[in-house]
Amino acid sequence: MGMLRTSLAFLHLATSLAVPVPCEEKIVRLEAEIQGLKMVIDNQHRYIQDLHNSQAQRLELIPNSHLGPENLYRDCSEVFADGNVASGLYVIHPDGSPTALSVYCDMNNGGGWTVFQRRRDGTESFDRAWVEYKHGFGDLFSPDGEFWLGNEPLHYLTSQGNYDLRIDMEDFEGNQRYAEYKNFKVDDEKDQFQLHLGEYTGNAGNALADVRGPRPAGQKWAGPGSGSTRVKFSTYDQLNDESDDNAKCIRHTKAGWWFSKCDAGNLNGHYYKGPYQAMTDDGVVWYTWHGWWYSIKSVVMMVRAADLEHPPPILAPLPGQLDPSKVAGGVIRPQGQ
Repeated sequence: MGMLRTSLAFLHLATSLAVPVPCEEKIVRLEAEIQGLKMVIDNQHRYIQDLHNSQAQRLELIPNSHLGPENLYRDCSEVFADGNVASGLYVIHPDGSPTALSVYCDMNNGGGWTVFQRRRDGTESFDRAWVEYKHGFGDLFSPDGEFWLGNEPLHYLTSQGNYDLRIDMEDFEGNQRYAEYKNFKVDDEKDQFQLHLGEYTGNAGNALADVRGPRPAGQKWAGPGSGSTRVKFSTYDQLNDESDDNAKCIRHTKAGWWFSKCDAGNLNGHYYKGPYQAMTDDGVVWYTWHGWWYSIKSVVMMVRAADLEHPPPILAPLPGQLDPSKVAGGVIRPQGQ
């Protein structure tokens, strides 16, 4: 009798497994799974927003020696113009920003640069969602930490006036190149952090020129964001590029960027150590220097007010004081060293 029950149970199980599940039931189950995943993503977004708010509150702990008069510096250009010549962390408050921002000010190359991106060794993943690129992520506080300041802070910064963009790059052989662009601006989120760029100068090549596509003979390229075509920021979870080729690249790359000709000038790409092989050119790429299949070792992206032309006057030190002219890279060296 027991064997009969076992045989019947086995037969029932085999029969139930053999019956295909109707397509409608599969669709319902998949839709439920999609909704569950959306809830997880929404919870993560809220968690990231809470972290962002918490970080803003901790800005009060920044040493007072790095604060300007009433903390009214709008950018690192004003920090520099006020006589601060040491690179390092400062607190600024751009016009329109709901909170003050802790930023790294680079006082080299004429001074006054507000750094908004840094890549060094691949310790920080730049495969991030839209909300993370909006608010920023990474290690801003370590000297060599990798980070993205955030598209929203970048919008507030570049909406205050006319700004220049500078990109410093280094490969794994120690060679260095740079690119500078005039009239750098990032629109707000309702315009998908649309990019505006002007004239290029530098020795790295203009990897962003192809964003406009082929130009008629004799017509000068005016930069991405000029004219009727605009370059919008995209991430894997928010594709703002209607072209099929760029959409495929964005989905595969997973990084956030103003994509043009796929990853022709994507400095937020996957971190490889020099030459690499992958399904697509998804490295830290500046193709006019090393092509599509070489990933840059280090990158620093920064902005400066275009009207900052002259460094602040440096007063001679009194006996026993440190000489400000010997300040380099945020380290103050005593005289004679």
